[in-house]
Amino acid sequence: MIDITFFWISFWLYLAGFLLFIIYYSLNRKILSKVALWVFGAGLISHTVAIILRWRLSGHDPWTNMYEYISVMAWTSVLAMIIIIKKFKNPVLGVCLSPISFLLISIGSLLPKDINNQLVPALQSVWLSIHVSLSIIGEGAFAVAFGVSIMYLIKSKKKSTHKKGSHYSRLPSLELLDEINYKAISIGYPVFTVGALIAGAIWASKAWGSFWSWDPKEVSALIIWIFYTIYLHARFQKGWKGNKAAVMSIIGFLVTLLSFFGNYILGGLHSYA
Repeated sequence: MIDITFFWISFWLYLAGFLLFIIYYSLNRKILSKVALWVFGAGLISHTVAIILRWRLSGHDPWTNMYEYISVMAWTSVLAMIIIIKKFKNPVLGVCLSPISFLLISIGSLLPKDINNQLVPALQSVWLSIHVSLSIIGEGAFAVAFGVSIMYLIKSKKKSTHKKGSHYSRLPSLELLDEINYKAISIGYPVFTVGALIAGAIWASKAWGSFWSWDPKEVSALIIWIFYTIYLHARFQKGWKGNKAAVMSIIGFLVTLLSFFGNYILGGLHSYA
């Protein structure tokens, strides 16, 4: 299928971009960061073509199974990475964000890629489109927070020992990493709330006659929402920043990753996804 061809082109371009960012950081050659960003941009264009072709070939939204969901989420993370690097004018951010994008597309590369032209009635709803698209954007933001939080902990641990001009000294400042972590979650949280919970409940009501069924996927979405609610509450009320905020962000995204595949193990109403 032609969409899969463009997907694999994106996969190899993302891999090349990721490696270029690593080499750039190791050798401190700024030109390599520019090349890496251009390579990721080319991969994003190819990935966009793959998603559009999938949409046309299937005749429905390109996120009705796990491969499509992860693929679109990887696309979202790459777009976010490019925007963040351009906004903060700090290419080293690509070192922590590009692995997340490549991880997501790598997961997608391992999943079945067959097109399902005959959707079950539950998947034929505009509320499903709202539910899934906003969930992807929200979880993509959580992925960005995860990437910068890992870099925050690395930088924080080495802060007292690294020398000027060392690899660690060239990492973004702790203040910038903490800021991106907070802003990413602040964006992802309301989007995820509307998409995963509110639109999801409306879709469930129309598809199955009930707003809430304690389905494993519903429960996992609720757990994710509660976790990030606690994160924001701790940040605002307790002043949690820095290491504590980074650790919470990392745990939150790991829980999000586990939720992707819970329906394969536990079944439920989302078992077709």
